[in-house]
Amino acid sequence: MKERDAAEVTVPHIDPASFTALIDYLLCDKFDLGEEEGRAQRALVLRELAQMYQVPRLELLCAQALQESVAPATAVPLLEAAHTMGDGRLLAQCRRYVADHAAEVRASGGVEQLRDLGVAKGLLGDALDQVAELKGAMREADLEKVRAERA
Repeated sequence: MKERDAAEVTVPHIDPASFTALIDYLLCDKFDLGEEEGRAQRALVLRELAQMYQVPRLELLCAQALQESVAPATAVPLLEAAHTMGDGRLLAQCRRYVADHAAEVRASGGVEQLRDLGVAKGLLGDALDQVAELKGAMREADLEKVRAERA
């Protein structure tokens, strides 16, 4: 680690609070993402630091915090981050959350937060799959109704 000999450490694209959280974890085994608001973003940044400095336990704690942070307002940004990071577990969780809580995600402005066209296409595919599934269920219900009337 070249930082050991440096008088000043520069970590690009990382805010001082996140770097401080990394140092607190390394020195005191203290994992604290702070206030509820912005918790998901801090967990993302801290996870990136944990990967950069090869701190697997901290990376796992951040992954757990991210999974616990999925909510209407955070589902889409976390979905995009999971897609970018290649985190299949978080990606699947966020996709399922968006499918199951579509109205709340939409009301929170989650749809407007979409920036990644690949993620948007994936969500559209999920929605189309759900429509097809619902149509199939409706056809099956109609068939059952017809069978019951004939009997």
